[in-house]
Amino acid sequence: MLGYFGPAGTFTHQALRRLTDGDAIPFATVPGVLDAVRSGEVSAGLVPIENSVEGGVTATLDNLASGQRLVITQEVIMPVSFVLAVRPGTAVSDVRRILTHPHAHAQTRDWVAAHLPRAAVTEGGSTAAAAAEVADPNSRHDAAICAQVAAEMYGLEAAASDIADNPDAVTRFVLVRAPGEIPPPTGADKTTLVAYMHADRSGALLEILEQFAMRGVNLTRIESRPTKKAYGEYCFSIDAEGHIGEPRLRGTLKGLHRVCRTVTFLGSYPRADGVRPKIARGFTADDYDAAEHWMDDLLGRPHRAP
Repeated sequence: MLGYFGPAGTFTHQALRRLTDGDAIPFATVPGVLDAVRSGEVSAGLVPIENSVEGGVTATLDNLASGQRLVITQEVIMPVSFVLAVRPGTAVSDVRRILTHPHAHAQTRDWVAAHLPRAAVTEGGSTAAAAAEVADPNSRHDAAICAQVAAEMYGLEAAASDIADNPDAVTRFVLVRAPGEIPPPTGADKTTLVAYMHADRSGALLEILEQFAMRGVNLTRIESRPTKKAYGEYCFSIDAEGHIGEPRLRGTLKGLHRVCRTVTFLGSYPRADGVRPKIARGFTADDYDAAEHWMDDLLGRPHRAP
């Protein structure tokens, strides 16, 4: 059984349907999903981790960085499309109070300012919960900004569609499980980790980044997050191109282990977009194997298996 950040009708629920048609358990919070995976209540959980407009989802980043370790085994990328959902018979001009999730508000702020300048926006727990609230005839809110599926689920009408300020916005979701067998390399993979500095000092971040740069590993995301242990103490949540099964990524992780206080490995998994990295000369698996064979010859020992 899978868990997901609910309720039903959220973008996470839509992303889940790309993975399975089976039953799944919704949880009210991201930590609730991840704790259910840790306890074994569900075998895996789907949570949002990054939005192309708002950046990382802090509840996911922080919860994965602390507590019992989990690993990412799959990712899903979903385009973000919002509607202004209203009770039947409500016109756009009648809308004075809007309810939605903070991320949805951030992604539709310009549209609301242009089309509903007198409307007040209240931020709530989820877009689907906003739709459920607006569906109540006694609700003080006139409209919800939510996904089309949530509007349909609660009997609302779309007074306006495709209201996102950025039509190319997407949200990335990850499926997390308890640590176990790592999916094999596909050639189009991503590795997620959290790196903790020994101390806040000049050059500490550069020392971390050099471990990637010197092995030709490109980063697709890096964010600093407070460790919540002391003021001014930060860790770095990182996505890198490649797989732990590849020599250049293994070398990078070993290098990080040498220079960091702690490195939390959060999984190597296939990229949802299927993009293969452009690996420069000197950093391919064949290049690493050739270097190992050369060293074996210098030391007079038999070649080791790759």
